[in-house]
Amino acid sequence: MNKAFICLSSILILLFSSSFFVVKEGERGIVLQFGRVLRNHEQKTLVYNPGLHFKIPFLETVKMLDGRIHTMDNQADRFVTKEKKDLIVDSYIKWRINDFSRYYLATGGGDIFQAEVLLKRKFSDRLRSEIGCLNVKEIVTDSRGRLTTDVLNSLNKGTINSEKASLINVNSMNALGIQVVDVRIKQINLPFEVSDAIYNRMRAEREAVARSQRSQGQEKAEKLRAVADYKSSIILSKAQKEALVIKGQGEAAVTKLFAENFSNEPDFYYFIRSLRAYENSFKNNGNIMLISSDNEFFKYINKVISIEK
Repeated sequence: MNKAFICLSSILILLFSSSFFVVKEGERGIVLQFGRVLRNHEQKTLVYNPGLHFKIPFLETVKMLDGRIHTMDNQADRFVTKEKKDLIVDSYIKWRINDFSRYYLATGGGDIFQAEVLLKRKFSDRLRSEIGCLNVKEIVTDSRGRLTTDVLNSLNKGTINSEKASLINVNSMNALGIQVVDVRIKQINLPFEVSDAIYNRMRAEREAVARSQRSQGQEKAEKLRAVADYKSSIILSKAQKEALVIKGQGEAAVTKLFAENFSNEPDFYYFIRSLRAYENSFKNNGNIMLISSDNEFFKYINKVISIEK
């Protein structure tokens, strides 16, 4: 009796514990019955918010899905603009689940990796289409905000403009049960080969400007140097002229002084003049003079010789 009671109690506890499930904060739960998503009488998916909930044990299972906003970083990719120029665009997407049943079925059981693969593919197609309608200037200046807004709207556009307005556009993210919250472009770069060519062209232009400025500077330097040389030559010529005038005046004064003194002592004047003549004649050893010793030129030398004798 006690064993039967214990077994029955264990079964009841197991059934009771299996009848309840807890949805954590930030998650949403959907209940599957024999692999099918449970829906209410309005054929809407039953989504369980955070808290304690009841289910039929063993017949129903619960699938927990992350209801928070996800961030997906996209690898930088090459895009072609309206004028057929390549750009390297680095971007990211923020998204969340807005239809848990559709998301569960479209991603093969709520696989977030599969969802991001599909989202990345659709996002790349839409971004490529939008960039192809704009030129580089529009993309990198005033159109970056409009570009991301257009991509966001095109991804989230859910209904077809027809009589069946409730149909879901298979090209939109609503077909996957996903809502794109935000699209951002982090960086736009030129391809390496294009940026290298641009930098080389800019470098060549700067070098040409530098050469032009250096040549202009050299031209100005030559002009300044020519003016300075001209002024210097004028100053030197004036100085030489003044020096010659002063020298001439000095020599005239000396000549006058010698003339006045020699007029008083003519013999001394002749003696001094003879000494200068001797000095000029005998200062080079290689000079040869053929003059008679009785010549007037050797007058003072003969006197010295006769005195020594």
